[in-house]
Amino acid sequence: MQYEKHTLKNGLKIIIVPMKNMESVIFQVLVKTGAKNEDTKVNGISHFLEHLVFKGTKNRPNPGAIIKELDRIGAEINAFTGKEITGFWVKSVSRNFDIGLDVVSDMVLNPIFNAKEIEKERGVILQEISMYEDQPSDKAARDVEVMIYEGNPHGMTTLGTNESVKNILRTDIIKYRKERYLPNNIVVVVAGNIDGKTVFEKIEKLFSKLKTGNLKRILPPDIRQKEVKISLKNKKCDQSHIVVGVRAYSINDERKYAIDILSVIFGGNMSSRLFKELREKRGLAYYLGASGVQYEDSGYLNIRAGVPKEKLYLVFQIISKLMHDFKIRELTKNELHSAKEFLRGRRALSFEHTEEVADFFGEQELFCGKVFTPEEIMEKIEKVTASDIMKVANDIFRPENINIAGIIPEAGKSIDSEKIRKIFSKI
Repeated sequence: MQYEKHTLKNGLKIIIVPMKNMESVIFQVLVKTGAKNEDTKVNGISHFLEHLVFKGTKNRPNPGAIIKELDRIGAEINAFTGKEITGFWVKSVSRNFDIGLDVVSDMVLNPIFNAKEIEKERGVILQEISMYEDQPSDKAARDVEVMIYEGNPHGMTTLGTNESVKNILRTDIIKYRKERYLPNNIVVVVAGNIDGKTVFEKIEKLFSKLKTGNLKRILPPDIRQKEVKISLKNKKCDQSHIVVGVRAYSINDERKYAIDILSVIFGGNMSSRLFKELREKRGLAYYLGASGVQYEDSGYLNIRAGVPKEKLYLVFQIISKLMHDFKIRELTKNELHSAKEFLRGRRALSFEHTEEVADFFGEQELFCGKVFTPEEIMEKIEKVTASDIMKVANDIFRPENINIAGIIPEAGKSIDSEKIRKIFSKI
């Protein structure tokens, strides 16, 4: 897959991925900032800001004007916030690219942060926090990250807390944007049926106006753990929702490719070991999975499932045994080959969507400082051996890397955390 990369004088990066076989085009602005760039006082401010840019700009001051303009041409618009990235994008048919470019650039470059709209959106976000608190599987996933990064900014939740969101001021938002929305902290990506030269000139005209500034860097997380950590919370629900987070590697560590393969075989698809043990053999779970989570300076393996409370110890024993098996037995040639083909197929299918292509190229530029093509990534995956995966398994599957979070039904006998800790102390 071919792409063009440009760097403006102010440091802003532009990546253009021509896809002539597509009818659509996506324009995306990625800012290297998120929850890990916050402190407890303003936790959730990245997400708050992301919401507010939809509520009025210098050129479109009325709330609803942005959506109305894009609805008129059938375009899609959205935004997202994560631990270390905030993104804004619009997807349209190619002939309407200029409209999408004008709208999103206006949102990113010219938000007005109307005081009345801030108060309205504050209420919306508080409801969003409540919604996710009521979803046990999401709550367990957030809890395990808080455990892994305990005492570090990386452990901040993306939405923030009720207390922090209630106390974020307009002046906090303006200050945060001034500090983080800098050209050397932004990547603009265009993917789809467009002419690269023309598109670059249009983007350059708009974004070259951004002024540079001093960017505060976040130190890598200081993680210290001696044993298995466990956090089980009771809630009114019918199912136990568990997540096992195993400290692993960052996006810039070459061992991440071994983690990708290991996660597929562990629980990444319906042929995985976890699926066979929990669902096919015992009928203990409907949803389950395993996947690698990689940030710029850290990462972990996420293993999750929804299971009956009375079978919780058995499920943890199965997960522990699967970990142990990876440490003592090399993968078969068939398992290794099948996992690589699975990754190849999924990546090929994802690249039928311009938004996936934009994410792929943009995030690499933001966090790696270099873009690898899909072909280059697959070459790296192909080079991973069964021995490499065994080495990684022996490195990460240790008690001092294990973090367990769970949302457990209130009814019935309480769960013994010490019993679970002993199960994983033997891996």
